[in-house]
Amino acid sequence: MRILFLGDIVGRDGRDIVFRHLSQLQKQYAIDFTIANAENSAHGKGISIRIYEELIAHGVDVITMGNHTYSKSEIKNHLSKMDQMVQPYNHALQLHQGYKITEVNGSRLCVVNLLGGVFMNENHQDVFLAMQDILDNTDADLYFVDLHAEATSEKILFANYFKSDLIAVIGTHTHVQTADERLIGNLAYLSDAGMCGTFDSIIGRDVDEMIANILHKEKTHYTIASGPAILCGCVIEIDEKNRRAVSIKRIQIRPEDEQLCRI
Repeated sequence: MRILFLGDIVGRDGRDIVFRHLSQLQKQYAIDFTIANAENSAHGKGISIRIYEELIAHGVDVITMGNHTYSKSEIKNHLSKMDQMVQPYNHALQLHQGYKITEVNGSRLCVVNLLGGVFMNENHQDVFLAMQDILDNTDADLYFVDLHAEATSEKILFANYFKSDLIAVIGTHTHVQTADERLIGNLAYLSDAGMCGTFDSIIGRDVDEMIANILHKEKTHYTIASGPAILCGCVIEIDEKNRRAVSIKRIQIRPEDEQLCRI
């Protein structure tokens, strides 16, 4: 089984680059299942029902979220229709499913979304207790975790602790792709998958607005960046029979790579 995971999709530019490349990536890597984090897909914070439907229509099988899950309050009215989306299981506002079990190639794959605790300033259940609760109360063959967290140390600790129980722990939230992909026990690990969003930005946000706000202490409106985008993610290969990861490969498509594709 091959799983494609796409890092945090940020705004229109992030959505557009995913729509341009998703089908080709699925063909190139013979993907069986696609997961995408979309907690920043609607103008940098949250998701809308329209964007949810677009992502599913373009071939995303499960959408994961994060601390901005409910930034667009409208989705509270549409959760019953968003059955292919998971919010963090340990989110303080538990209005939606925190995991989803889907049959893929005859195996029951459980996609889990969790929030880390370090530096997150969120009032939620401990991430280790939450994962153990899922393992104790679900029946699946393979467990894949999107760990939406700030601290790399917490992510690596989590992966090592659950290395015999899970097939992948992929980090999201920081929007900067790390180069530490590896196999830990049975699982594939990457501290952060990176983002799908405007390349010349502050993790997706407009550079000038951030300078004005942070350095000059000006009162500004949250401004999403605009321009050529980067696509980040990874492909994980799973040995379904032995329930372990075989390999993990980082994916990154930069603006200059897109230009080469058009020549």
